[in-house]
Amino acid sequence: MRISRWVRVAMVGALALGMSACAGQGAPQQTAASATGPVTLQFWHGMTGPDGPAVQQVIDNFNKSQSDIVIKPNIMPWDQLYQKLLTSVTSADGPQIIAMDASRVPQYASKGALAATDDFFAGTTYMDTSVLPEAAVNASKFSGTNYGVPFNLAPMMLYYNKDMFTAAGLDPEKPPTTWDEFASMAGKLTVDKNGDGKPEQYAIALADHETVPMYQPFMWNNGGGVVSEDAKTSTLDQPASLEALNFWTKQVRDNKVSPIGLAGADADKLFQTKKAAMEIVGPWMTNGFTEAGINFGLARPFAGPTGQDTLMNVVSLTVNAKITDAQKKAAYTFFTYWNSTESQITWADGSGFPATRTDVTADKLKNKFSAEFGNKELLDNSQVYLAGVPNAGTITDDVFYPALQKVLNGKGTVEEVFAKASKDVQAQIDKG
Repeated sequence: MRISRWVRVAMVGALALGMSACAGQGAPQQTAASATGPVTLQFWHGMTGPDGPAVQQVIDNFNKSQSDIVIKPNIMPWDQLYQKLLTSVTSADGPQIIAMDASRVPQYASKGALAATDDFFAGTTYMDTSVLPEAAVNASKFSGTNYGVPFNLAPMMLYYNKDMFTAAGLDPEKPPTTWDEFASMAGKLTVDKNGDGKPEQYAIALADHETVPMYQPFMWNNGGGVVSEDAKTSTLDQPASLEALNFWTKQVRDNKVSPIGLAGADADKLFQTKKAAMEIVGPWMTNGFTEAGINFGLARPFAGPTGQDTLMNVVSLTVNAKITDAQKKAAYTFFTYWNSTESQITWADGSGFPATRTDVTADKLKNKFSAEFGNKELLDNSQVYLAGVPNAGTITDDVFYPALQKVLNGKGTVEEVFAKASKDVQAQIDKG
């Protein structure tokens, strides 16, 4: 079991959310009214997809539930948000609340752009934070201090096209559960009619850049990884990591189970257009795949030789370091409302994401996908990637992915390329 550095998710069954204006459901017990009118908070987030309306619904409900605080969302693509953030938080009209991937928190906290949120978790002034998953809470810690409050969490699952499994002579109710089973089935699901090395159909859409980390969990499940549990040492050059990378490089480069060079959006499109039989991705795609008419099933991603951990992505609510006391109090009131039972039910049912609370079970949700992504076994075996590691973005985007693309394109062996990459990762760790 991995602890500390790779924060393990320990959650109960499904989820739910919300919070009502009545007391007893974790509703805020105090507001932040000003003598001159309500406190207005600019809230930046990047939920631009099918999950966006559910976020807006909770914000609208909050604004209608009281008259002391107004949340004004500013929605933009995540890459645009991060590009603007450092300069915007220092300006007079910058955001007071920012949603960001927890892996980004160290980058901004180390520059003094974010305010600490340890006081939100102290006591029960705002809510009983023990109902929030420990891993989701710890994901926004940097150097022992918390700089966020859970906004959403998303474990990855294996989506598989049941019709394509049937056409390949495979049981549509039995997707692969291990690496070996995947390799065995992949040959039947990869179709190269012309024999030109360019399949018309692929076994899996496996992105190798601009995506949620997919190859990294493969290393976890062989006993390896990118960095050590204490986040002080690169482990890319360790035998367990190299063995996993060699296995999956062979599957993609030699067996052509997936195209090389896919970004995350490309992988989604490949599955959505029925040109790939499988994809490992998060709950945000359930609506899109359903609307595309894909007859898909969901399962835990296949196990490796030593484990069956999957990636969990956590987005945290953070606050501008320049926030006033009244604004911070108002932000915490909104954070409490967002993480209340009623709001989390609204969020989960409207988005397909699991809720952030551990005390709402599947029977309280209408959205079946929220319940599946909130499965206790899945969540108990999920990890947050590079949580609390400074320069996590650089390690992933500028070191890991370029190295991966080199070996996938035959420009060096796994051992050669990742030996150098490991030194580069170590340099980023030492840089802090």
